[in-house]
Amino acid sequence: MTKEENEKRLEHLKGIVSRLPDKPGSYQFYDEDHTIIYVGKAKNLKSRVSSYFHTEVDRFKTKVLVSKIHDISYTVVNTEEDALLLENSLIKKYNPRYNVLLKDGKTYPSICVTNEYFPRIFKTRTINKKWGTYYGPYSHVGSMYAVLDIIKELYHPRTCRQPITKEGVETGKYKVCLDYHIKKCMGPCVGKQSYEAYQKNMLQAREILKGNTRQILRDLKDEMLLLADQLRFEEAEEVKRKYLALDTFVSKSEVVSHTISNVDVFSITSDEKMAYINYLHVSNGSVNQSFTIEYKKKLQESDEELLQLGIVELRERFQSDAKEIIVPVEIDVELEDVTYTIPQRGDKKTLLDLSVMNGKQYKFDRLKQAEKPNPEQKQTRLMKELQEKLHLPTLPYHIECFDNSNISGTDAVAACVVFKGMKPSKKDYKRFNIKTVVGPDDYASMKEVVHRRYQRLVTEEEPLPDLIVADGGKGQMEVIRQVIQDELHLDIPIAGLAKNDRHRTNELLYGFPPMSVQLKTDSELFHVLTQLQDEVHRFAIEFHRNKRSKRALESELDSIAGIGEKTRDGLLNVLKSVRRIREADEETLASVVGPAKAHIVYHYFHRE
Repeated sequence: MTKEENEKRLEHLKGIVSRLPDKPGSYQFYDEDHTIIYVGKAKNLKSRVSSYFHTEVDRFKTKVLVSKIHDISYTVVNTEEDALLLENSLIKKYNPRYNVLLKDGKTYPSICVTNEYFPRIFKTRTINKKWGTYYGPYSHVGSMYAVLDIIKELYHPRTCRQPITKEGVETGKYKVCLDYHIKKCMGPCVGKQSYEAYQKNMLQAREILKGNTRQILRDLKDEMLLLADQLRFEEAEEVKRKYLALDTFVSKSEVVSHTISNVDVFSITSDEKMAYINYLHVSNGSVNQSFTIEYKKKLQESDEELLQLGIVELRERFQSDAKEIIVPVEIDVELEDVTYTIPQRGDKKTLLDLSVMNGKQYKFDRLKQAEKPNPEQKQTRLMKELQEKLHLPTLPYHIECFDNSNISGTDAVAACVVFKGMKPSKKDYKRFNIKTVVGPDDYASMKEVVHRRYQRLVTEEEPLPDLIVADGGKGQMEVIRQVIQDELHLDIPIAGLAKNDRHRTNELLYGFPPMSVQLKTDSELFHVLTQLQDEVHRFAIEFHRNKRSKRALESELDSIAGIGEKTRDGLLNVLKSVRRIREADEETLASVVGPAKAHIVYHYFHRE
């Protein structure tokens, strides 16, 4: 587009803006192909749309949007609530390029109550309202099965799929199935349960699905007392069984005081690219609906803007008529006959915290789901998290960790394990025999090993690690720092993993003087760091054990004059241990290595 064409485009748009009314409504931006690329809403159309064309607009994405606009249309409505509803419907209809994208990652299951003569109740992922009434969807499948189980236990709805009619029941067309014999169905198809009794059960089941469990409990209690007054004790006992089962179910799902009823709760969890809006519906003190939607950001939308859109979308989706909405921040859109509450304490704050927790869990689950087919994504996330925690200059792709092992200073060894991309790189592991230290001195041993390791890497011009982790606290870190910074003059970050009184790793240390880094002990990053620590400890002990065993063998067999390596290995291969060689008679030894060698070995172990 030439400069003249762009000026002509802007002149045309500013002419439209100048004619916009000072009323609430929805506006639509079109590109050169007259395709809607953005839908917005406003309290004041003229003021809102003109703000896009101010010279001081500093958001890059907004500037890109404005550069694509070739035409503007608008719709005037009576209230800001109507503008929000219209914006929501237009976004879903046209899916404009620069609007947030509502992402439903998968179809969540719902519960269907069919419109049949004897209704069935079952879970489904297919919604066809001609077939029945749907409750849900349920983002937590466990809670859906809990509701289904209590309904099956209390009311025994039929599970067969045959189309039962009134005429068919009256003419004896049907036969009972296995469910009747195992008391999972009351046999309405053959008249064992009346139509009226079945429909009464279905009515109560619908109320449970709506979350009106307390009203059902009151009705069951009244019915039980009435039957007892009429001396119909067996029927009263059956009603009591239902009452107790439902009361147990309600007590498990209880969240807040039963004085809170018909309330919606919304919260938002967001990052640079995505926003997750959680919705809870509370009826009679219990949460009977929980659902989370996600929006993909396009123009750096604020949490308040996205929360407004999410409230409209979710209330419409679940047909909520709640007159109170609990939110974490002030909402700038008034809904008719609706009160917003931002709780600071009490039961309503508990509900808001529950919603926030659900939103964060959903975000975490989606992240894990995305990482499953791409493990490198998880590794990069953990490396970035460690980089941010320690304020490292580069991503810690290459990490090395050291540990010593000895018994009272004997057979002293050390080990270095290497993690690359948060995973063990076993081909890069190194073992060290301590050469210059006498006695059990862990600090001096560590100093020797670290100096040998990095002096060699520098000499051979091999890549240095992005982070060194000491298997210990401040003392080990200081020893490593002296070698790295004072002696070798290298700039490698150093961290430490300190243990508590129970010898369990409980904190990550960094900096000089070392400071504790806030890191949850049940986090993924902490688990990777403790895996690094466990791996270097295992590797060092294994090396120490092998060296000790080898020394024990050498002290017995290799010290025998006239017995070489081949004879030693032949004896060990057959007799397996030095003890069995010592206990063997000369004939047995001769069968393995010949009489001459056998005589030498036998007399070595049996000399007086």
